[in-house]
Amino acid sequence: MHDDPNEFLVRTAAFVDEDKDAVYRAIHTRRDVRDQFLPDPLPDALVRRLLGAAHAAPSVGFMQPWNFLLIRSPETRVAVWEAFARANAEAEQMFPEERRGTYRALKLEGIRKAPLNICVTCDPDRAGPVVLGRTHDPRMDAFSTVCAIQNLWLAARAEGVGLGWVSIFHEAELKVILGIPDRVQIIGYLCLGFVDELYSAPELEVKGWRQRLALDDLIFEEHWGDQATEPVTPEAAADQALPGS
Repeated sequence: MHDDPNEFLVRTAAFVDEDKDAVYRAIHTRRDVRDQFLPDPLPDALVRRLLGAAHAAPSVGFMQPWNFLLIRSPETRVAVWEAFARANAEAEQMFPEERRGTYRALKLEGIRKAPLNICVTCDPDRAGPVVLGRTHDPRMDAFSTVCAIQNLWLAARAEGVGLGWVSIFHEAELKVILGIPDRVQIIGYLCLGFVDELYSAPELEVKGWRQRLALDDLIFEEHWGDQATEPVTPEAAADQALPGS
């Protein structure tokens, strides 16, 4: 504990335009990669940078509840893929029959194709039973871990690395395969690898699964359902668009 915490304050300012453009470009061109992975292994130094970006994420109460389980073994990845395939067959049957063909056409090959898989977990006990900021919402540790995944995702985009998030599996089955304790929650199973092609828009949008919602329809002012009286016009939005968005 320091008597004068203000001694750690440093001056700050907005980024220069080139740096701002790079940040927004990473945000707007990030994709959930399912099949475009190259086989080349990711260098250890690069993986370390990506994990460093993830570990720099904000966390409620500074609890840092995440762990990163790196999976490179083909045998382990096949076992995970088999668990995914079983769950994916179940998932297909949950959709209306007329959509199942489209669902089957989506290529979900990242687990076996990407050279690196990362299972990101959340340890609810990391900061003790009472955590600053989690006292009234126990989900805050999981939300914090998602922030770490987003950091990793944007850093990966900047490094030319594709990332896909696999969510179709039974958590208990995956925990057995990876030896994860019962009390630890799996937040994201990620597939990473170099890519030299990405879809120009989200793949599910390109393939007609869903379309991006209009931002103005999602913004309320002061009270739920009250929309702004002067939404941003398409022309103004175009003026503000950044390269790659």
